Amino acid sequence: MYNIDIATIAIIAANVLVSMKGFSDTTFFERYKFSIGAIKAGQKERMATSGFLHVDISHLLFNMLTLYFFAGVVINWFGTTQFLIIYAVSLIGGSLLALSFHKDEPYYSAVGASGAVTGILYAAILLQPNMQLGIMFIPIPVPAYVVGIGYLLYSIYGMKKRLGNIGHTAHFGGAIGGYACTLLFMPSLLQTETLMVGLLALPILLLLVLEKMGKI
Repeated sequence: MYNIDIATIAIIAANVLVSMKGFSDTTFFERYKFSIGAIKAGQKERMATSGFLHVDISHLLFNMLTLYFFAGVVINWFGTTQFLIIYAVSLIGGSLLALSFHKDEPYYSAVGASGAVTGILYAAILLQPNMQLGIMFIPIPVPAYVVGIGYLLYSIYGMKKRLGNIGHTAHFGGAIGGYACTLLFMPSLLQTETLMVGLLALPILLLLVLEKMGKI
């Protein structure tokens, strides 16, 4: 395990502090959560602030643990500054995709760092696609690229079926942000990992096609 970077500590601390404030202050939570109606009315800051609020402790813990396990991969490859850029782009990317898909649903709302964290996860998978990941209920490690592709395919299914109280759209938008930033920062991957770059792009292309066809 790597020595945790100060940037990861800062992000986790910000999420904990803002989330704890939201847990105890309903007015604060309602003011800064992602809300289509409020954003369209001019409160654009919600697209960023919502990424630091969480529904409960388990929601916060899951996101922060995922960030902790994959942040080091991205930082080891790119350094702190580019890691922070990927995190921020993924956070906003998740909000932008959610805004695009739910623009006609004024009462749609969401919170959580999942979009930003998914961007870091997808960046880590693109950088090290063959790393082995342990998945609950699966007795053997699974290659990271399989997990990444499967996760986004599930997100598409979740978006289509409106499964659970989960921001599938934000997850997908965050993954697009992480994918795009990683290729921008390391375009050599297009040559050295051509197959993986293509495979990890398939769910993104599928979403675009389904959206164009009006199937989602």
